[in-house]
Amino acid sequence: MSPVLAGVLQLLALIGALALVYVPAGDYMARVYSSKKHLRVEKWIYKSIGADPDAEMRWPAYLRGVLAFSAVSVLFLYLLQRLQGVLPGSLGFSSVSPAQSFDTAVSFVTNTNWQSYYGEQTMGHVVQTAGLAVQNFVSAAVGIAVAVALVRGFARSRTGQLGNFWADLVRGTVRILVPGAVIAAVILVACGAIQNFSGIHEVGQFMGGSQQWNGGAVASQEAIKELGTNGGGYFNANSAHPFENPTPFTNLFEIFLILVIPFSLTRTFGVMVGSVKQGYAILATMFTIWLGFVVLMMWTEFAHHGPALQAAGAAMEGKEVRFGVGGSSIFAVSTTLTSTGAVDSFHSSFTGLGGGITMLGMMLGEIAPGGTGSGLYGMLIMAVIAVFIAGLMVGRTPEYLGKKIGAREMKLAAAYILITPTLVLVFAAASMALPTPPNSMLNSGAHGFSEVLYAFTSAANNNGSAFAGLNANTDWFNTMTGLAMLFGRFLPMVFVLALAGSLAEQKPIPVTAGTLRTEKPLFTGLLVGAILIITGLTYFPALALGPLAEGLAS
Repeated sequence: MSPVLAGVLQLLALIGALALVYVPAGDYMARVYSSKKHLRVEKWIYKSIGADPDAEMRWPAYLRGVLAFSAVSVLFLYLLQRLQGVLPGSLGFSSVSPAQSFDTAVSFVTNTNWQSYYGEQTMGHVVQTAGLAVQNFVSAAVGIAVAVALVRGFARSRTGQLGNFWADLVRGTVRILVPGAVIAAVILVACGAIQNFSGIHEVGQFMGGSQQWNGGAVASQEAIKELGTNGGGYFNANSAHPFENPTPFTNLFEIFLILVIPFSLTRTFGVMVGSVKQGYAILATMFTIWLGFVVLMMWTEFAHHGPALQAAGAAMEGKEVRFGVGGSSIFAVSTTLTSTGAVDSFHSSFTGLGGGITMLGMMLGEIAPGGTGSGLYGMLIMAVIAVFIAGLMVGRTPEYLGKKIGAREMKLAAAYILITPTLVLVFAAASMALPTPPNSMLNSGAHGFSEVLYAFTSAANNNGSAFAGLNANTDWFNTMTGLAMLFGRFLPMVFVLALAGSLAEQKPIPVTAGTLRTEKPLFTGLLVGAILIITGLTYFPALALGPLAEGLAS
């Protein structure tokens, strides 16, 4: 079987699996967030934290819940790392430095999972399981909660109430993420991923020296790492490591885990707003972009240039032979078009244009299908902008799902789409202009600039992947990427929840003959075009200096 055919068959199998679970998963999540009943374990949690799950919140109160919970999470995870040296199960590792503790705490709480350290050489069992793995669950649940709040803004009228953050957080964790992760972990263990609390073992000699590996609760963390679009690896090699991702089947299964919740949330959206066709329109937009990026990535990695690449049969540098170019291409696109950031190959070793595709996927805002929750609310913001553009073209007041898109709504949407590019471009420019940060670049020229641009694109978009040639474990990059992750996660949420509150207060507008039909293919095409044009106008100059220059020169 040719490598190209193998890649196409993997793609078709993945699409079939996602299609099979789309309706039941989406309907189930809609029931979870619409139910008035509380499970017994949920009641225990509400009682322990002193929350009333039935008390409705307006958007400022909902936002305060998001920020308060996240602030406590950052502090807890920071202290856990700083105290690692005196904790049991530390495997002899010392406490993590202040700058790296801050960066890692922010990283996992913001669902970014940016790692400027070697996981198997820095974090012991307690920090990995009680700290990092816990945040993999709750940070994903926070993202879904904010998305559901925005959906309620479209679905409700004449009220500013968006639900209860604590109920949404707990339900997302208990009813969706925990059961899904348990099932996924069992499958991964059955396929060869490790799950233990063993210490450090010497496994043999390598070029005159010993090689050591430590075990850990890897399968369980791998499951929620992908299901919650987190991405932080137990080992430095991430999902290229055989302990995390042993076979081609587990590779495809992990891609499925990355995509299943973000894609299925479009069904949840359609059910909750009372029109599944609206959910299908958003799904079609996400799927069109995702499939286009996968095809383009496969073409750039298979249509190689140069004698070394031709001799290998493809651009195999930095890729695992057991996954091949096809599996690696699908994984790379899926992890950068979501907020996952996990890698089964090293993006810095992709062709110049291939590396640019991974970067562009994040620059779109990771909305096709995006992260758990963040992808849906990011796409809905873009839908609001597309409706506004359509309204300008025909001279009508823009409407979306029966809600008027006025000056206030457009200001909030515009502020949302401006935040992340500002963070990326300002921090990248500062890193290139100052004398010290460029010393972290392994490469010079266009590829070296791409390393820095990729780092801040990944951090500000809460992705977490990296071009491996950049030494990000410095005070500058630990601090700046930490700030980029904080601002890139929570400032957009402010505008999303403010928009949700504004929409929920409106009364519905009746559909007329002049209403733009946002469930039709025409709107899907408009939405895809708006996303690509806005992103292109924003990032093209920076891309021209990095991956485009490198790709055209090769």
